[in-house]
Amino acid sequence: MSDRLEITFASLSAEPEAVTVILAGDGLDLGSKARELETKSASSISKAAAAADYKGKYKSTIEILAPAKIGIDRLIVAGLGKDSSLSAQQYVDLGGVILGAIQARKASAASVIVDVDGNDDVSSEQAAALIAQGALLRNYSFKKYLTKKSNDDAADKDGLKKITIHVAHADKAKSAFQPLKAVANGVNFARDLVNEPANILGPVELAEKTKALEKFGVSVDILDVKDMEKLGMGSLLCVGQGSARPSRLAVMTWNGAKGSKKQKPICFVGKGVVFDTGGISIKPAAGMEDMKGDMGGAAAVIGTMYALAERKANVNAIGLVGCVENMPSGNAVRPGDIVTSMSGQTIEVINTDAEGRLVLADVLWYAQEKFKPKLVIDLATLTGAIMIALGKEYAGMFVNDDKLSDELQSASRTTGEKVWRMPLDKTFDKMMDSKNADMKNTGGRWGGSASAAAFLQRFVQKDTPWCHLDIAGTAMDGTRNDINQSWGAGWGIRLLDRFVAEHHEKSEK
Repeated sequence: MSDRLEITFASLSAEPEAVTVILAGDGLDLGSKARELETKSASSISKAAAAADYKGKYKSTIEILAPAKIGIDRLIVAGLGKDSSLSAQQYVDLGGVILGAIQARKASAASVIVDVDGNDDVSSEQAAALIAQGALLRNYSFKKYLTKKSNDDAADKDGLKKITIHVAHADKAKSAFQPLKAVANGVNFARDLVNEPANILGPVELAEKTKALEKFGVSVDILDVKDMEKLGMGSLLCVGQGSARPSRLAVMTWNGAKGSKKQKPICFVGKGVVFDTGGISIKPAAGMEDMKGDMGGAAAVIGTMYALAERKANVNAIGLVGCVENMPSGNAVRPGDIVTSMSGQTIEVINTDAEGRLVLADVLWYAQEKFKPKLVIDLATLTGAIMIALGKEYAGMFVNDDKLSDELQSASRTTGEKVWRMPLDKTFDKMMDSKNADMKNTGGRWGGSASAAAFLQRFVQKDTPWCHLDIAGTAMDGTRNDINQSWGAGWGIRLLDRFVAEHHEKSEK
């Protein structure tokens, strides 16, 4: 977990740890502090780098053991490439690379010397803070159920506990790090939720997890089955009726807009299917264990609210997560059943494995009716079809508003959490028509992600800017990268936090 790693900031003149990382640009271009160490070591750093043909390429590393006369046991050189052109996200990724290089050898503490010049977009202090965030994200692991002793366990026990970032203006770097740390904490909180097995994290337990946000000033309200029955949420409730564990709807409210509590909120809606067997339309056995991660959308919403509240974001935001378990039983919803949603629209359930959209339908409607938001974004591990289209690198983005699309794409470019705009078209909407009800819950095999989005759009009220993010490929079991080595990725929190910060957070003047 990231909370095992303490990150502090110190001046460039402070004594470094026995394990120290320095940064080098193209051609082994060193910063001032690194040049000082190079001089003291009688050029042993340059000699070692030359012997290994090390050039300082971005994210490349080299380890120099016991360089002479500088009192450092292990010196790691991390490449900046052309450091003047590094973006914020590139510094975050570099932080992950650095953490990995440190952890490759036994060390309880380490120093990272950040003596870069910075550029118009990223100052040296911001670079130090971003590297620290990358280290926190990379440090995450989920091993709480491992009971046997192993080499990895020993490494955890004796492993890295503290990193000191050395930078010219330590106080400024520390201040810049605080909101970035909050976002990393939100990501890692979401990762915990996705990684947790379903026998531990049921619908009730997932809803209860949102109460952890109360310490930051978030107001949490949890609706039980009776509450939802009174609201007419027949669509959501039908999904969970086959489970012995009751469904819940958790609502998190953050009123952070200073001097403007009446400001219309942003609503984030998440699919929280804690385990998806497919119901009566049961899934194949192979890989079904991964369906503990079918609440990745809910985890992203909870993590986003966590990040916004911990960093005291100057915005009003509401997170809503529908928490259910989709199980086959004598009480389960059947193919051919017709249910009535909160909106009053009727739905013929053709396939009980198309359950996520049934959950979102009622939560989307409730969010709009209750809170009159300025916009709504939902996140869901909704369709396997989106992975056929986009693999595990992109989330599918279905959006009814060009401005909202542009804002999310901008945040995507900044954070590296990739989205690709997909079509919302009347053709897909027609695929959802039913002869027996107002609509059916699946349009068939072809265009499955687009028809699912068309279904959801029927529960978006007129003039409400809305975006549906299908994160089936990105939320879990994705490609490991520099800042994520976990099965549960915590995808979406950095994207949505940046979206809020860039476009919807009221600036203080």
